Amino acid sequence: MRTLAILATKLSAHILHLFHRGGSLPGTIGLKIDSDILKGLRFEGPIILVTGTNGKTSTANMITDLMSYSGYKVISNRKGDNLRPGIVTTIVTNSTILGKVKANALVLEVDELNIRHILPNIPVSALVVTNFFRDQLDRAMEMERLISTIESVLPNYDGELILNANDPNVVRLSLKAPKAHVTYYGIEENDYSRTSTKEASEGKFCPKCNERLVYDYYQYSHIGKFHCPNCGFASPKADVSLENIDLINQTFTNEKVKYKNPYEGMYSMYNAAAVMALAKYYHIDYSYVQKVFESAPQPKGRNEKFNLNNQTCVLNLIKNPTGANEVMKVIEMDPSDKNICIVLNDNDQDGTDVSWIYDTFFEKLMKESTKKIVCSGLRANDMALRLYYGGFKGKILIETDLDAAVKSCMEKNIVTYCIATYTALLPTRNAILKGMK
Repeated sequence: MRTLAILATKLSAHILHLFHRGGSLPGTIGLKIDSDILKGLRFEGPIILVTGTNGKTSTANMITDLMSYSGYKVISNRKGDNLRPGIVTTIVTNSTILGKVKANALVLEVDELNIRHILPNIPVSALVVTNFFRDQLDRAMEMERLISTIESVLPNYDGELILNANDPNVVRLSLKAPKAHVTYYGIEENDYSRTSTKEASEGKFCPKCNERLVYDYYQYSHIGKFHCPNCGFASPKADVSLENIDLINQTFTNEKVKYKNPYEGMYSMYNAAAVMALAKYYHIDYSYVQKVFESAPQPKGRNEKFNLNNQTCVLNLIKNPTGANEVMKVIEMDPSDKNICIVLNDNDQDGTDVSWIYDTFFEKLMKESTKKIVCSGLRANDMALRLYYGGFKGKILIETDLDAAVKSCMEKNIVTYCIATYTALLPTRNAILKGMK
């Protein structure tokens, strides 16, 4: 049965490839034939899973490059098929018909709710966790349920946990994994740290005793240095701790060596710290980490910049309050005149509940330097209403035609910022390319 499942997966993937198609359908077919298809595969070398609400794609891709630069032959789901069928497709299509995986390292980005399907079924060496925030409430429901699904498969896990020491919701995983070893990463207090926060914070209460946590400082949202005054649950000492954070120049130091982060924002600094923590655990020389940072490609839609004919456009993905707030901070740091296009969809992949826009500080965009904001997408009216309630005094326009919406924002010598939800990201990117011709 397993050989048939592998054959069906590989054959369907080959047929789709002939038609220049990809996706997770081959994995779906394989799982229909044998739901335990992953258990019958044979692996060599480390298997690294990367999960969390924000940052898992960039982090997984940098770890893939790190392992590759250090001499491993790596298989990875770089295209982001991070649900169970997509992961099965990635692994099985890179296996022999007898189930031997044709690599000596595996790096997989895994959706948080799918960890329970992957971790128990393959010999995972390291699980890297970035952070946990509210995201797609209609699918994942409240964050407590999401974290519980991961905790449920940790009691027998005896690999490495690489955890964000500044997120209490991540640190709590160590409490459910008595057989695992833990490497922690974090960021020291810096010029951007704050003693209070108005952002939506998920880490308010101790996971051990439910007492309200006390924070020495916040980096963003509920990420920071915390402790419980009742039971002692607290931010653990980080094995890798970044210092001297400079968000203008995107630099930091670790062990007195200066590095340049390839991506902007405080949240991206944590991605860099996770990569360094994994390198430390595997005893990979930091010169390879430096090479990763120097050559990291810009993911499409993650602060992606377009320049043509004196026009500049910056595209960013938003999908939940915390990630969106970090995008707002990056835009806020630009004092120049700007137009903004916000594309809000509510398809299944975006999350059909768009109430999260009221937990996002769009007010950071509401400055004199913002000349107009154009709203598009399936929920353009909701977005415009949010801006109106937020008190924006400039032009708020609604344009249902996406190409026209993006084009109307593009003016010479004025920067255009396009912000789009998941299903709107690629169409918005295409509209930008059209508009710049």
